Amino acid sequence: MEEQKFDYEAFEKEAIEQLKKGKKLEGKGGVLAPLLQRLLNASLHGELDAHLQEGETQNRRNGKGTKKVKTSFGEIEIDSPRDRESSFSPQIVRKRQLTLGDGIDHKVISLYAKGMSYESICEHLEDLYGITLSPATLSAITDRIMPEVYQWQNRPLEALYPIVWLDAVHYKVRSEGRIVHKAVYHVLGVGQDGIKEILGMYIGEKEGAKFWLQVLSDLQNRGVKDILIACIDNLTGFKEAIESIFPKTDVQLCVIHQIRNSFKYLRKKDYKEFVADLRLIYTALNYQEGERNLDKFDEKWGKQYPAVIRSWRNNWDGLSTFFHYPYELRRLMYTTNIIESYHSQLRKITKSKRIFPNDAALLKLLYLITIRITEKWSRPIKNWKNTLAQLSILYEERMNPE
Repeated sequence: MEEQKFDYEAFEKEAIEQLKKGKKLEGKGGVLAPLLQRLLNASLHGELDAHLQEGETQNRRNGKGTKKVKTSFGEIEIDSPRDRESSFSPQIVRKRQLTLGDGIDHKVISLYAKGMSYESICEHLEDLYGITLSPATLSAITDRIMPEVYQWQNRPLEALYPIVWLDAVHYKVRSEGRIVHKAVYHVLGVGQDGIKEILGMYIGEKEGAKFWLQVLSDLQNRGVKDILIACIDNLTGFKEAIESIFPKTDVQLCVIHQIRNSFKYLRKKDYKEFVADLRLIYTALNYQEGERNLDKFDEKWGKQYPAVIRSWRNNWDGLSTFFHYPYELRRLMYTTNIIESYHSQLRKITKSKRIFPNDAALLKLLYLITIRITEKWSRPIKNWKNTLAQLSILYEERMNPE
C-alpha cells in the first residue's frame, strides 16, 4: 500500500475555510477534530511503513481496523493499521490506548480539584469536547495521583521550623456502611525562609491529643529536629503531646479560641462591657500587666461567670506565652488564624461534597486543593526579615548551632 502523506497545504486551507464559516477551533464539532484525525491516520500509516522497511522478513500490510480515541478536541475515529506478523506496535497512539496524551487527565484532575463532582465533570466534558466518560472512569483517572499524594505525605522535612500551627478540620466519610466524622490533622509551618508550607496532612477518627502525638512523631521521623514556637487550640493534652516530642518548643494556646469560648457563657446585656474588659488582658504591654488585668477581670466578673475565669486561669501559662516576644512575633503566634484561613479555603471548595465515599477520596481532594493553594505561597510572610532577626537573638544557639 502506498504511504499516506499528510497534506499540510490542504490542512491549512480547510482550517481557514471552516473558521470563516464560524466553526470553533477546539472542542465538540471544532475544526481541529477532523484535521487531527487526518494527521493521526497519516502518522500511523507512516509508522507501519517504517516498521515494514526495517524488518528482515517478508512482512507486509494486513488491512486496518478502527477505534475511537478521546482527545481534548473531541472524540475522533482513527485507523489501526495491521501487519501480517502482528509485530507492529504503534507509538503515536498505542494499542488499547483510548485517550490521547495527558490533556484529558489533566482537565479531569483540574476540575476535580476545583470541587466539581464527577457527574458535573462528565457533563462539562460532554458539552465542551464531545467526550463521554463515566464517573467510574473519572475516579480511576483521579486515583492515578494517589502515589503522588503518598510521596508528598512522606517527603523529608527541614530540621528546624521557627513557627508551626497545628489544627484539624472535620468531614463526613462513609466507613463500613456508616457515616462517621473524620478529623483531618494539618500542620502548617514557616521555614527559615519565611515561606508557608503544609508539613503534614493526616486523617483520624476524631481530634484528640493521642493522635496528635502520632502526627508529631511522624514529623520527627521525617527529619524535624526542632520547632521554636507551636501555636495550637486549647485541646486537652495537646500541649503535653508537643512537649513530649519537642521538649524545647514554646507552646502558645490560641487566644482567639479562648475568647470565643468565653462568649458561650455571656449574657447579651453584659456583652459590650465584658468584651472591653477582656480585651485589656490579651492586649496588655507585657505579662505582668496582662496578669494584673486578669485579676481585675476576675474581681469584676468572677461571681457572674466563674467558668470563664476558671478557664482563663487554668490556661494562663499557655495563653500568656506570646507576652515574652516582640510585637512582630506576637501577632503571628497569639492566634491560629493562619491555619484557619487555609481551612476556610478548603471548606470553600469541599462544601458541595457532603459525604466522602472513603478516606482516600477525602485525602485525594484535599491534596489537590492544597497544591493549588500553596502554589500562591511563594513569598515570605509579612515583615519576616525583622521576625527572623528577633528569633535569631532569642534562639541563637538553636538557630545557629556551631
